[in-house]
Amino acid sequence: MEPRNLFQYIVIALKGMGMGIAELVPGVSGGTIAFVAGIYEEFITSLNNINLKTLNLWRSHGFKSFWLALNGNFLAALFIGMLISIFSFSKLISWLLENHPIPLWSFFFGLVLASVFFVAKAINKWNLAKVVLLILGAVVAFYITKLPPAENSDSLLFLFFSGALAICAMILPGISGSFILVLLGSYKTVLDAVDDRDFKIIIAVGLGVVFGLLSFAKVLKWMFNNYKNITLAVLSGFILGSLNKIWPWKEILETRMYGDKEKIIAEQSISPFSYDGESQLMYAIIAAIIGFSLIFILEKTASKK
Repeated sequence: MEPRNLFQYIVIALKGMGMGIAELVPGVSGGTIAFVAGIYEEFITSLNNINLKTLNLWRSHGFKSFWLALNGNFLAALFIGMLISIFSFSKLISWLLENHPIPLWSFFFGLVLASVFFVAKAINKWNLAKVVLLILGAVVAFYITKLPPAENSDSLLFLFFSGALAICAMILPGISGSFILVLLGSYKTVLDAVDDRDFKIIIAVGLGVVFGLLSFAKVLKWMFNNYKNITLAVLSGFILGSLNKIWPWKEILETRMYGDKEKIIAEQSISPFSYDGESQLMYAIIAAIIGFSLIFILEKTASKK
């Protein structure tokens, strides 16, 4: 790979920030942003470089050889960007989810909808089998979005495995890591821990993240090396099916009290014209168009290398 300059690493960090912001919203995948931004396969390949063979380079040839084999500058820039956005925007995202949910969900709905086209476009040749796999992926993702969330748990071991599963979801376009945390009942615990700087919980989740990254990235890399078009077809379906989760207008079917806070247990997507309250339809359309257009801009920028 050709050496990058400082500006190029700043751009990678900005893409990492985009991934981090996406992961703060349940239903939006940072992997989708990475794919459209043109860094997805390098991301997966770099994660697979974290192994004993690469670590042995440090011992035998020094840190510089190890860092180059790791593609360390790329990973460092990407993860620094992700951490900056997660720690900087967690309060803002929480506030928007609480006070302006419809425009926020609409923005991400447009963003994810546009992503379906770009992931599907990467498939070299379509056939009936790939169409069937896309539909299957969409059905599975749609079913996942209908699952009720589990009860909240503060167990550090549970949070470790929550982090591992969430990071596996994060690096899959179409599957949101934060949504997996919602299903597991860990989302609020993790978000509050970030807001409150509760490092005991952050470290437990972080270790789970490292475990999930090192294990699942190898599987995903193998799939891309051997069955790339099939993998992309399934991922396109995942993204398409996940749109149900981020549809802006919902009808609440069931809630439950956790301490002094009410939590939604079950909800369903409805028409904005059937929404009980101000539908904010014009704001929603504008936000969706902005999100949709942003993906096109991001993809165009990524294609100019």
